[in-house]
Amino acid sequence: MSTISTHLRNFKEPTKDQLLHLFFALPPSVNPPPANGAGSGAGGGGNAAAAKGEKSVGAAEAELERMEINAVLSLGIQGEEDSYAGKLYLFPPYLTFASLDRKSVRFTIPLCTIRRVERLNARAGIYALSLSVWHGMKIVVQLTSLRPTADLFCSLLRDALKVELQKGKMKAVKPFIKTCYSELLVANATAPENADEKEGGAASSKGDAAAPEDGGPSSPATDSMYLGGLGLKFKFPGDPKKLREASKTKLWTNYLRTHGRNLTLLRYPQCTRLIQVGLPNRLRGEMWETLSGSIYLRFEHPGVYEQILAENTGRTNTSTEEIEKDLHRSLPEYSAYQSEEGISALRRVLQAYSFKNPETGYCQAMNILAAAILIYMSEEQAFWLLEVICDRLLPGYYSPSMHGTLLDQRVFESLVQRCLPIIHDHFTEVDVQLSVASLPWFLSLFINSMPMVFAFRIIDCFFCMGPKVLFQVGLDIAILKINGEKLLQIQDDGQFIHLMREYFASLGDSAHPNSSDPRARAITRFQELLLVSFREFAIITDETIQSERRKYRSEIVHSIESFSKRSAIRNLRTLERFTKEQAGLIYDALFKAICVEPPPAVSLPPPSLLTTKDQAEERPETRIGLKTFRVFLSEICTWARTEKIVSNGFQQRVDREIAEHELIDRLFYFWDTSFRGALSFQDLVSGLDGVMFNDLMENIEWFFNLHDKNKDGYLTKDEVLTLSESLLFIFRHEIGDAYLGAVSRFMSNAFEYGDALLPRPEGADPNSEPPHIESNQPYMNLATFRMVVLADEILESFFETDFSATFRLEPVPLQEIPNTNTGLLGGLWHNIANDDNRRIFNRFTDEIGKTIGKHQVFTRPAIGKYTALEEPKARESLLTPTMRRSASKASLTSIGETPTSESSASASASVPETSSTLSVDNAPTVSSATSAEFSPMPSMFHAAANAAALMERTPFAIDDAKDEEDESDIETDVEDDDVMDEVDAFLEAHDSGLTEAERELAQDLINAEPVK
Repeated sequence: MSTISTHLRNFKEPTKDQLLHLFFALPPSVNPPPANGAGSGAGGGGNAAAAKGEKSVGAAEAELERMEINAVLSLGIQGEEDSYAGKLYLFPPYLTFASLDRKSVRFTIPLCTIRRVERLNARAGIYALSLSVWHGMKIVVQLTSLRPTADLFCSLLRDALKVELQKGKMKAVKPFIKTCYSELLVANATAPENADEKEGGAASSKGDAAAPEDGGPSSPATDSMYLGGLGLKFKFPGDPKKLREASKTKLWTNYLRTHGRNLTLLRYPQCTRLIQVGLPNRLRGEMWETLSGSIYLRFEHPGVYEQILAENTGRTNTSTEEIEKDLHRSLPEYSAYQSEEGISALRRVLQAYSFKNPETGYCQAMNILAAAILIYMSEEQAFWLLEVICDRLLPGYYSPSMHGTLLDQRVFESLVQRCLPIIHDHFTEVDVQLSVASLPWFLSLFINSMPMVFAFRIIDCFFCMGPKVLFQVGLDIAILKINGEKLLQIQDDGQFIHLMREYFASLGDSAHPNSSDPRARAITRFQELLLVSFREFAIITDETIQSERRKYRSEIVHSIESFSKRSAIRNLRTLERFTKEQAGLIYDALFKAICVEPPPAVSLPPPSLLTTKDQAEERPETRIGLKTFRVFLSEICTWARTEKIVSNGFQQRVDREIAEHELIDRLFYFWDTSFRGALSFQDLVSGLDGVMFNDLMENIEWFFNLHDKNKDGYLTKDEVLTLSESLLFIFRHEIGDAYLGAVSRFMSNAFEYGDALLPRPEGADPNSEPPHIESNQPYMNLATFRMVVLADEILESFFETDFSATFRLEPVPLQEIPNTNTGLLGGLWHNIANDDNRRIFNRFTDEIGKTIGKHQVFTRPAIGKYTALEEPKARESLLTPTMRRSASKASLTSIGETPTSESSASASASVPETSSTLSVDNAPTVSSATSAEFSPMPSMFHAAANAAALMERTPFAIDDAKDEEDESDIETDVEDDDVMDEVDAFLEAHDSGLTEAERELAQDLINAEPVK
């Protein structure tokens, strides 16, 4: 069984709107195109109750408009943060902002968390709004566009807020935020300051006055039911004291109190620097889903995870089988995965994702990823985060073809060649492949390669700054630079892998152990790694990565297609009588047909109809329908296409048209031996084997069986007529009337001999009329048909050699991958050099050719055996003198009209030209067999195929979980300066985009009163 996919060829560069959605981590359901309706697309189908509740506001939601406007953002606390100029975007139901440099400040806030919007009373010409979110944080936004634009934005914002109120989303905020640990963290930190209040009183900052019924802030610990991972029970990796958990928690508590949290987090420069230092264990899971945007999916689709599990209880398929094999290989050194509780949680998350995304199902290394995030997140949180990672952050990494990983491996090699040319040249000289070691790093995000406490630090940065982190750190550029001298001494892949493992094991050691400066000795190798990555390789931006991906995408697609071709041939149950090279040519024709006419998506029946408890689902397999089969057969068979050689004085070209006839449809169902209404690659190979290697008698029998509809060993009169029409269709472009006469003689002989052999009643006159039978009754058996065919020299020759020769396995030119260049010149050329414009140009030159008298069209014959006009031979009766009776006039009359009309049409379509006139220079083609054997990156695919062995994780002592210290003992002695020193090491210059006067104006707006 094989799956043939062409979706990699259909890749399109993301549009500006799509890039904005990715940048702000918005769910895919936000503001969908009108053609897709206003339904939710992110969760793969929400529950019925939610859909019913939103029906009344569906029309209003569909009419909401999106808008962007220039703005200046200020935090509503004097002196807390600088003001930043940027753009404010309205993506109902979300409000987002990004600073001008797109890295200093940004936020994504659901509109349902906004409780009050007020226009501020500012100086003349200033248009400013104050936004108060559910927990009292105030955001001041100065709209710097023209007044009409600002009024329009406010109007659209008001309409969007009304829709959120009608949907009841604002009431859903309170129960949702109870699942977030940040609420408990801030509430407990604020509680000592509000000691006079009762335990159930408000625990939020000043200004929180909303009642609980309105979704206002809840009580600190009494209402808390925050979600957490396996680490809460089985402890988190590492020593809390060495990880400075208390100091990090205190710093994050102060930040979250003033800058929002979970659904309303504002990401200022300090947020990025704190993330680079590392997240506290208890807060890590929530911050991951906030930074990645999976928290919005969880908020929009409550209960979907549990619903998926409930609907697929007891279901087994290929993915679930693979998941079971890998469960006990997932971080086995972590205590949670030595118990049934951890294994069961991991199983449920992976199975839920495979059921929701059947095309992806389960891929290698997903188990490592899911096992790692389950340490810090609940099952539902991990499920949605896995969705975002696989579908949005790292598309193609965890797919059957792993095309995303392979593409980034190629980009990685290119960046190493550019940034570290000496190391690249040495690796090329000694034939060391970087991908052999780096591929597992990509797939597991370093979890399987370095101690978890350090891998999670890199993942923190990955969710904050995006996939470019995998090229600055994860793609090992910095590691290669640090280990440059040692790498120049290695001679093979084994030494390279061993060196990397030694380096990863020493990441917790001092980078400068012999230094006299105690601060220098305190710098670990991991800190040095991050510093080198984010400082020296800051030139590797998202734009750099996208450019490199565009550059190498075609190469990767061709390599994957070549690899898939070899796999499909290897997975055939039998090659029949074909060689592997011939099977490759069949695959090429099939692949081209799928590109031209994609088959419908495979729709699996409900699980209850597919399987039982003891039976697994069938493996997915690509099957083509009738439309795709016609294209395929036109590539293989000469009579299944019409080739016109056009010459107009300017050019000579071959126009190919795909033929449609009952014979082709009949052949499709004849090869469908499993009665599925679709053909697999194996069906096509077996079907072609049944006709391409036949001798004379086998071809006659095959053609007879093809037209024997009910498989009873007899042809009816109707089926004899259909068989004759099939022969006329095959011979429609042949020169002269030789084949036409042969078909005419065949029909006369068939009915004459068939009538003579009809059984007569006992005692009947031998010279009497044959008995009458209906046109759908058995009439001619195989022996009679064989004799009728052998009686004609032309038909005998056709079935002996010519018919099988019409099936030709020829190299198919490699399909060009559509251009994905979105630049000005690339887009212009793509619009000019398309198929529609080529057809227009051809018609234009044809008209000119007709005008000057040089336009000629010749139809290439399917067989081409006869190159001159020949008169049909006279028919000789097959009956012996004793068998000759008066023929059935009805039979002869019924057939006498049909071939005449068919022959006239066929004769008029034929072009009386010699073979020399019909010859045309064929365009050079690229041998697909050659391309199948050649792959630009064989080692990379070898690494992908053997990644399971390389995914073996090395246990690290530093990951051993330790008991958390009593916070009361250490909070008073916490020295935050050391942690902040590490923060300052990553400090970058951030430009607010404002002049000093504009900055003062923005700060004045913080204390401005609302307009009465």
